[in-house]
Amino acid sequence: MQTPTPHGTHHASPRSPLARPSLRHPEGFLFAPETLTWLSGLVLSLSTFMSWYSGSGGHDLVLSVIGWHTGLVGQIVFFLGLAVLVLVALRVLGVALPASLPESLIVIGIGVLATILVLVRLIWIPDRFLPADGRGIGLWIALLAAFGVIAAGLIEASEEV
Repeated sequence: MQTPTPHGTHHASPRSPLARPSLRHPEGFLFAPETLTWLSGLVLSLSTFMSWYSGSGGHDLVLSVIGWHTGLVGQIVFFLGLAVLVLVALRVLGVALPASLPESLIVIGIGVLATILVLVRLIWIPDRFLPADGRGIGLWIALLAAFGVIAAGLIEASEEV
């Protein structure tokens, strides 16, 4: 007859330190490329409502221009972030894209386009915002989020191969 083990102890299955965590496991969820994709897309969209340009206009007057108000470029960046979120939602709902058009390629393309547009706004400040001639934190966040979208697409592409 075997002696029963105390209720407080249980034996966990041994796990190799080099084993890849699965998406179902809580440890693997944060580092999954799907999480990086939707998180970068969300931050990219939300960054257009943050300060892209800031400066002072006189006595105790601080000006701030959000990305949405920078013109068509800021609005396109917003919709590019939404496009990434729509791609992730389609994947979750089970809608598959054609095999000739991999999702990772679309994500990389959106990330590259968003990076180019954000870099345009980073380098060139329109004259109509001249009192606000400094770069705000939202512009840097948008650039990092665009890089994150590219990285997520590259990671997804490496897993598809």
